[in-house]
Amino acid sequence: MSTITHRPVKRTYSSKTSRQRTVSTPVPSSFASSETAYESPTEENDEPLKRKRLADEEEASEAEDTPARSLYDSPLFPFGKKRKTSSLFAASGKPKKENKPTTTPSSSRTSSFNKPKPKALTQLHLSFGSSIQTCKLCGLSFTRGSPDDEALHKAHCARVQRGMEWSKEEDKHPAVQVVEETIKLKNGSKGRIICFKADAKGKLKTKATTLLRTVDLALSAQPLTETTLAESKIYIFLLGSAGSSREKIVGCVVASRIETAMRIVTQDTTPSSSTTSDSSSSPAQDLVWVDIPDGGIFCDPTPLPTPMGIHRVFVSSEHRHQGIACALLSAAAKTFIYRCPLDPAKGEIAFSQPTSAGRGVMVRWGMGGVRIFEEK
Repeated sequence: MSTITHRPVKRTYSSKTSRQRTVSTPVPSSFASSETAYESPTEENDEPLKRKRLADEEEASEAEDTPARSLYDSPLFPFGKKRKTSSLFAASGKPKKENKPTTTPSSSRTSSFNKPKPKALTQLHLSFGSSIQTCKLCGLSFTRGSPDDEALHKAHCARVQRGMEWSKEEDKHPAVQVVEETIKLKNGSKGRIICFKADAKGKLKTKATTLLRTVDLALSAQPLTETTLAESKIYIFLLGSAGSSREKIVGCVVASRIETAMRIVTQDTTPSSSTTSDSSSSPAQDLVWVDIPDGGIFCDPTPLPTPMGIHRVFVSSEHRHQGIACALLSAAAKTFIYRCPLDPAKGEIAFSQPTSAGRGVMVRWGMGGVRIFEEK
């Protein structure tokens, strides 16, 4: 009978304990590493194998703290080209929750402090009537409800009724000349008359521009041309106010040199119509009709030499019927031409197209001798 002798066989695989200690890199996705566990059969007596196992364990511990590497990052493919892994997966292999953007589209991504402020709203009103209103005090037509028009009307109406301010500094301008120092009015108040060139420079020019604009609006007249202003003088009546050093311009006359004017034909001097059938040959047909709001006047078209013309005559509404207009006209007639006083009764002074109020002043002051000229 043969005897079976059992010889010890050296195992070529690792023990159960060593297999448990083998660590592999977790696989997060389909691109994860397919690296198999590395086993060491005889690591107890082989020092290189022991160092290899420790290195593998260190790599495994680092893999737990960092995101998973792709298949091409494993030791099986050391020279492979690296590929980017998705940031949606963590080291555990589970997909991350993607944070959805909470901001609005690009047009509204700006911060709250960069957003444009809302525009201020304006209260509107319905008007079923005419918005154009004419002031009964100054005669200016403006749009009711318009801030610009109402502000213009407020300033204009105050100047027309009470006059414009005149300071002592403006009185010191070298172009200003005192014509009459003291003039007593019908109501007992006293004022004075000064004059200056209409094209004066500096602050006086600003004052003259505002004054002429106010007068033109009040009389519904066209502004005077630069050529006319260069040949004109402005006479103003200054009236002091009680308890104040300031004066107010309550009257104004604009005079200039002219060459010719037309004689006014009154009803007594109007030639009678011809008795012939040819009406075109009648002398009455040759007269010039000058339109005035409350009527009109006839003028003889024959040009007559006239040295001075009056373009504007204006007195504030609160100071009328006190003799201010006549005082201004008389001062202009005496001083317009140096040392050559003019007489309106002799036809040496002419008016431009007058208003209804200007016609009354022209008749009373001129005693029927004032002529009419056409502005250029």
